[in-house]
This record gives sequence, structure tokens and C-alpha cells, in this order.
Amino acid sequence: MPNRLFGRGSFVETSRIAEILRTETTGGLLLVGAAVAALIWANTPWSETYETVSDYAFGPAALHLHLTVEEWAADGLLAIFFFVAGLELKREFVAGDLRDPRRAALPVAAAVGGMAAPAVIYVIVNATMAGGAPRGWAIPTATDIAFALAVLGLINTHLPTALRTFLLTLAVVDDLLAITIIAAFYTTSLHPLPLLLALIPLAVFGVLVQKRVRWWWLLLPLALVTWALVHASGVHATVAGVLLAFTVPVRRRSPGDGPGLAEHFEHRWRPLSAGLAVPVFAFFSAGVTVSAAGGFGDPVLVGIVAGLVIGKTAGVLGSTWLVQRFTRAELARGLSWWDVLGLAVLAGVGFTVALLIAELAFGAGTDRDANAKLGILVGSLLAAAISTVLLRGRNTHYRELVAEEERDDDSDGIPDVYQRDDRR
Repeated sequence: MPNRLFGRGSFVETSRIAEILRTETTGGLLLVGAAVAALIWANTPWSETYETVSDYAFGPAALHLHLTVEEWAADGLLAIFFFVAGLELKREFVAGDLRDPRRAALPVAAAVGGMAAPAVIYVIVNATMAGGAPRGWAIPTATDIAFALAVLGLINTHLPTALRTFLLTLAVVDDLLAITIIAAFYTTSLHPLPLLLALIPLAVFGVLVQKRVRWWWLLLPLALVTWALVHASGVHATVAGVLLAFTVPVRRRSPGDGPGLAEHFEHRWRPLSAGLAVPVFAFFSAGVTVSAAGGFGDPVLVGIVAGLVIGKTAGVLGSTWLVQRFTRAELARGLSWWDVLGLAVLAGVGFTVALLIAELAFGAGTDRDANAKLGILVGSLLAAAISTVLLRGRNTHYRELVAEEERDDDSDGIPDVYQRDDRR
């Protein structure tokens, strides 16, 4: 049997992914609602009230934690988002279908290509246009899975499981690469002592979770201390979320132990991340005053829009073609390159991480930041609109594929198509 791109994977993994996607779709709708509300409020006569709330500061100054509401959302709540992303990434590569290098090659290559191409396009635009700002090269590189799934939910498109799984995995790898970029390129001042001290509670947290300790009253304070020390070091505090996630074991000690600790934590924290952390961050970051932006000819705005719409499409589609070319794999039955194109365009919906990088690159509230945020909004909406046209045109065919995936003639709880795959 030839190697297939966008294969279904196992039924167990498919069921787990489906549960994740349901949570992320709901969170995506909340994210979109929060962003729209912030955008409307920031462009009304009451915009000063929005800025006053965003800029209200609280917290202990002695611990470097006297932060504005907007900073608490970006540095604190997004650490939860990256903790969940780290758990998902580790789970995929340790126990998921992506532990197989042949299955991992496609989403990893697509994620890398989908980050490199937008960055190159952004740099070219900002290096050739007057008044360009190449420092923002990383802004259009990350896909927002919640926003993308919200688009799919709003247009009622029945994508097959394999395509949704690919989109989720690509976005998770994107998140890991994005947090690496943030740590490496957007750390303005590094204080080694707090960073070294952060290793102590991180190590204790790691030892406890490796022993399968689940006591929140013990683990949560250690996580908070780790986060606070990483924040004080000058490295963006969201890095702490990923580091903590990577210490959590994935596998069960024995088959009868119930879900692994990573799966347990992910199940507990994903609703909080998707339903609260990301929407609140979006609310306090997306409220850009349109009149404050430099216009649609601004190089930062043009670079971001071109990166999200053209760069993401070229990067994801091109990387997928290269994987197919060098592995001599075939697309899964029922799928065509038109479907890959639609998915590649949808990957250009960037929001949460893009907004975070914009603030790190240019400073929250600056004119450059306003231009960047407007570019993120315009680029994401364009990508969503174009992908809607591409994917809706195939929706009848997708319905047939999904109906086949869900058919269970013997009523044993496992769709027949997965049993046929196992026999092959």
C-alpha cells in the first residue's frame, strides 16, 4: 500500500483530536467575539475608557510584577495557552500518531515552510519600502488554530478528520517555533540570576510530576514561582509555560492507571486556555484605533498582510508538495491539491501569537504596534475569506467523506473505515 499524505491515523488518536477541536472551536468563537468587541470599543467616543482599563497597573513592584492589565493578559494568561500547547506537542510526539517520523514529516515541514515564507516576504517588503521595520519579521509566521477553527465553524465546512488534524498539528508546531523565536530574538535584556533560580522550582515541579503527583496546591505554587522568575529574567514569561509542560510525563506507568498525566493536565487546562486566557488576551490586545494606524500603505501593515495571505499559502503548499515529491507519497483517497490549497490559505489566519510578537517587536501602544495589529486583522480576515471560497466549494464532497468516516454498520462503537485501515 503506498504512503499516503493526510491519512486518517488511528481511531483512538482521531477521537482525542476531535475532542480537542470541539474545545478549540468554542474558544475560537469566544476569541473572535472578544476581538470584535475590543475593536469596536477602541473606535468609539469611549476609547479612552478602554485604554484606561488596559493600562491600569497592579501587583507587587518588588517582585517585578507591577504590571498593567494588558501585560498581565500577555505575560500571565498566555503562559496557560503555551502550557497547553506544550502538553499537546509532547503528547503528539511521544504517544500520538506523530511519533512515526513518516507521519510527523508533513506537518513539521509545513509548519517550518509556513513560518519561513511569511518572514521572508515581510523582510523583503520592509527592506524595499521607505520607512520599513524589519524587526517585525516574525509577526506573520504563526497560525492561530482557535481562530481558524472558528472560521470553519462559522462557514459550516465539514473538513475530514485528517485535514483538521493536520491543521491542529501544524499550529501546535507553529506555537513551539514561535515561542523559540520569542525567547531568542525578542528578549531585550537578560538577567541570568533569576533565570538560574527558575531552574530550582522547575526541577522540583518536574520531579513531582514524574512521580505522578497531581496535588494542585503543591504544583501550582511551584509553577507560579517558575513563571515569576522567568518573567524577572527578561525572557518572556510565556516560555515558562512550555518548559513546565515539557517536564510532564505522557505515558502511563501501567495500562490500568487511567490517562497519562499530560493528558490529565491538558483536559483540565485546555478549557481555561481556550475559554478564558486567549479571549481575554485578545480583548486587551486587539483594540487598535484605526485612525491611529499609518494607513494601508504602511510597510509594516503591507508586509504582514502579504506574509499571512501569500507567504503562508506558499510556505504550507510548497512544503507539502516537496514532502510529496521526495517521499513519492500520494494524497489520501478523496483529497486533491485544491483541498491542500484551501488549508494552506486558512493557515494564514494568525492572531494570538501574532499580536503578542507585535507588542514585543514594537512596544504596546506605539504607532508601529497599531499598524501591525491592523495588518494582522486585515490579513487574517482576507485569509479567512479566501479559504472560505476554496473550502465551501468542496463542502458537498467533504460531507460524503465525513459520512464514510462515521459509518458504523456493525454498531461496535468503532467506525468501519478504521477497522479496514487496521486490517490493511
